[in-house]
Amino acid sequence: MDASTDIHRLLEIMAALRDPETGCPWDIVQTFETIKPYTIEEAYEVADAIERKDPDDMCEELGDLLLQVVFHARIAEEAGQFDFGAVVAAITRKMIRRHPHVFERSDADTPEAVKAQWDKIKQQEKAERTARRAARGITSDPKAGHLGSVQRSFPALTEALKLQEQAAKVGFDWSEAAPILDKIEEEIGELREALAENRPDKVKDELGDLIFALVNIGRHVGAEPEQSLRGTNTKFRNRFRYIETELQANDENLENATLDRMEELWQAAKTLERQIG
Repeated sequence: MDASTDIHRLLEIMAALRDPETGCPWDIVQTFETIKPYTIEEAYEVADAIERKDPDDMCEELGDLLLQVVFHARIAEEAGQFDFGAVVAAITRKMIRRHPHVFERSDADTPEAVKAQWDKIKQQEKAERTARRAARGITSDPKAGHLGSVQRSFPALTEALKLQEQAAKVGFDWSEAAPILDKIEEEIGELREALAENRPDKVKDELGDLIFALVNIGRHVGAEPEQSLRGTNTKFRNRFRYIETELQANDENLENATLDRMEELWQAAKTLERQIG
């Protein structure tokens, strides 16, 4: 079977992999639940390629992410739920509906007006979804309430940001950044108390409150928390790699290096960063 730019070839490959008689033993036994972690991982690998400005890796990682969509759709098709065509039809229908200023008639001619129109259409879709669920006898709605549109499956930092953004839309928000700094100081104090009392459950709770407040300050000053932390993670990787490299160059190793020696090299890495700019 040859490679192709035609999406149907990818669908054929997935069908072959899932064939109960001649398919791949690993692919055959997978379920929505077992491949869910890979789906999340592939999305992050796309983001990583974007951050590294590597178009070759980005192309490959987007392909891996597309494979996850095809994989889920194939499992659903085998269960008689939906197929890949239905996935494409659903997103096509949604994009047309949410862009009347492009495909129909609309007065939305600024980014702000388009955003307001988008939110209004989403609310209409939410009401329609609730009605469809009720018609099927499903009374509970995981997306009920003003915060219901925020997915619980988001990474915690992203979920916190989305919750705060949704709450801000109805005025539940700080008017400026300064009071949030006071809140952060308050949360640090409560974390100190929990640590002093040696109460692990309370420490966990207070740490969560502190992180939530830090996400809030990031939102107010335009520093997206997830990206900010990823930037710090990259910086940590680079500095730690510098420590490793310098130790190796001096016939030393991480296992035997003292904390003072590693701190010395860490500071040297920071100095080098400033010099490079």
